Amino acid sequence: MDRQKRQPATVLLIEDDPGDQELTRRALTKGVIKTDLRIVSDGEEALDYLNHGGRYADADAAPTPDVILLDLNMPKLDGREVLRRVKADPRLKRIPVIMLTTSRRESDILRSYNLGCNSFVTKPVEVDDFITAIGELGEYWFELVTLPKTELVDA
Repeated sequence: MDRQKRQPATVLLIEDDPGDQELTRRALTKGVIKTDLRIVSDGEEALDYLNHGGRYADADAAPTPDVILLDLNMPKLDGREVLRRVKADPRLKRIPVIMLTTSRRESDILRSYNLGCNSFVTKPVEVDDFITAIGELGEYWFELVTLPKTELVDA
């Protein structure tokens, strides 16, 4: 099916930095891939969103994401713990999680993959490079990769 005829892909950005939130929004709206970007600012809010808790109790207001962009270092609950919980949940474990962080530490990379992340991307420092990287991530995950329907769980 042609991507233009499909519903926009839902992307959940879990990011505490307002500047990176805005850059990601700009990058995703600039591309040809239609996305429905949802943003939460910390790990606790992310789990509320994903589990339809708190202000996200209405499932229609918090659609299951097709892809999660997850920052590593955040207040309240860090990205490692969010990743661990997502990958341990049968309803959520198939959602691709892309770690999007400033870290280049080998220990962060290794731990993220051990916890089940699908990609580890170090945020480019330059604005134009950041926007390009997000656009390329969108093209990869929504044009090249075939994603499962996230509502399916193991029997």
